[in-house]
Amino acid sequence: MEKEFSHIDQSGKVQMVDVSEKKETKRTARAVGEIKMKPETLKKIKAGNVKKGAVIETARIAGITAAKKTSDLIPMCHPLLLSSIKVEFNLDFEDKIKIFSEVKNSGQTGVEMEALTAVNIAALTIYDMIKAVDKSMEIGAVKLSYKAGGESGIYEREES
Repeated sequence: MEKEFSHIDQSGKVQMVDVSEKKETKRTARAVGEIKMKPETLKKIKAGNVKKGAVIETARIAGITAAKKTSDLIPMCHPLLLSSIKVEFNLDFEDKIKIFSEVKNSGQTGVEMEALTAVNIAALTIYDMIKAVDKSMEIGAVKLSYKAGGESGIYEREES
């Protein structure tokens, strides 16, 4: 059975999905992504030797802020009251930083877009803060790794 597009009405017009009849449930979403860079660029970040300041903490704040503002950026996203937003980083690589987010709420619609937005904006913030040193950085591999809650239940990506 093919799933219908819920953001398009019967006449083909775009619409925000009506979630008013949905049950409120606890919802969690996790996303992951990465930003690749030259090894010497990552060394500067790890050493805290970046003129613009604390790269990782600035990216963490940017990711949290972005999750809260997702509905301002993505037209059909519902504004949500988020109960928790976490943005973490793994710098244990030679040439990349892995970025992880987890977003939670109790509501009538999921928080997947908020988790994905947090990762993307954290990566863009890293790029912005260090672009004077390394314009060759690449942002990628952004994906939903986990979601729970709602009618569709649990989704967990097999490979992260």
